[in-house]
This record gives sequence, structure tokens and C-alpha cells, in this order.
Amino acid sequence: MTDTEHPYMQVAERIRRRILDGALGEGEKLPAQRDLAKSEGVSVATLGKALDQLQVEGYITTSRKGTFVANAPEVAPSSYDRITRVLRTGSVLAEGESMIVTTAELIKPPQYVAELFDLDEGDQVVRRQWHTGKGQQRTGLYVTWYPAHFAASVPELLSTSRQSSPGILLKIQQATGRRITNGRDDIHGRDADAREASFLGLRIGAPILAGAHRLWDDQGVIEYGEWCLPSRLAVGYEYSFEAVPEAS
Repeated sequence: MTDTEHPYMQVAERIRRRILDGALGEGEKLPAQRDLAKSEGVSVATLGKALDQLQVEGYITTSRKGTFVANAPEVAPSSYDRITRVLRTGSVLAEGESMIVTTAELIKPPQYVAELFDLDEGDQVVRRQWHTGKGQQRTGLYVTWYPAHFAASVPELLSTSRQSSPGILLKIQQATGRRITNGRDDIHGRDADAREASFLGLRIGAPILAGAHRLWDDQGVIEYGEWCLPSRLAVGYEYSFEAVPEAS
């Protein structure tokens, strides 16, 4: 049994997902352990291990008064979290999170983006820039790129509307029949440039966590994204080694 298959890790993932989605809000008290264990269908001991894991990750705090969702937990959803959320719920946003799209356009891409999408000279792509926030805090700045022909099936790609934007990826899959089968993230720390600092409310040169993701199927890249987060936020991933062959 792998760690991710262990019952306590499965319980931790379900609770973690509810926190990231906003179904469990900051400062909210969790049910008593016996009641929560019953609703999760596990023993109190298994639930205790799950809560210990979430406390180590910074999602919850415990005291004599009970277990609570951490106030302003210093965690951010990974690309995988956001992508599975929009496919699961129809929105890339957590409860209480806002999204503002500042740019939605057809442009000739930089060379590295053209190569990712296997484009010919002069071909265009859809470029969307947007940022997220929660309350008065900016939580992320994103630029996502899509094949230009997607815009014919999903005109919302060229709209900055707040209503349609959170579910763009789901709309693409529904309209094109394409299905994401693989993804990759690359993450590194660096200093914020003027654009990033302005959107995130930071000083120029402040440390940020920057990343890029690619989502694809057997026909090619469906979405390429670049993003950055304030350095106070942490991103966590789970993964499996089942597909890795053992050395002979």
C-alpha cells in the first residue's frame, strides 16, 4: 500500500480539498474527532493521523477548544489542485476567492510558446492574464495560453467576463472533445519584476514562487500556464512511484 492509498492520507486529502475549495473557511471549527471519524468512515485513530498530517502542513490548528481551520493558512493550491477543482466543480476558484481577467487576446506568441504548441510561423495563440485574491490579499498572478482555434468553439476565451472565466478549462473540454491526460509543473524561486510586483502588491525584487505548467493529450498541448505567488505561500503535491520501473 502506498502512502496516498493509506486511509489516513485519503481522509487528509478530502479535508485538505474542502479547505482549499473554501467549503471549510478560515477559523472554522471542525466537528469533534469521534463525529468526524464517523462521517469519514474511519476509526478515531486513523482520523487522528489525518489531522496530524494537516497540522504539520499548516492547514489546521488545535487547542483545548478543538480543531480549527488555520486563519489565513499559508498554503496555495497547486496547478493540479486548481485543474482538478475546475473539472470537479466547474470553477477554478475556491469559495471566497476572486478572479480578475485583465487581458484576453489573440497574439503571435513568443518562440518558446510557439514551440510548445507546435505552431507554424505566423500562427497565433490565445493569451489570458488574470490574478486571484481573497479579501484584500492578492494570492496569485497567472498567464495562460491556448491554441487559437479553441476560441471558435469557446468564445469566452477572448472575454474578460468574471462570470465565465473560472470555468474556461471545463468549457474547452466540453466544446472540443479534448481531454487532459497528462500534466507537468516546473517551479522555482526568484525576484518579482515590476509587473508581478504591481499585481501581487509587493515591492519590485521581492521574493516570489514562480512556476509553469503544461496540460496535454495525445493531440498536443491544451493549456500552458505561467504563474507566480507571494513567497509567504507554500504549495504541496502528492505523487506516486507506481509507474516507475525498478532498476534491474
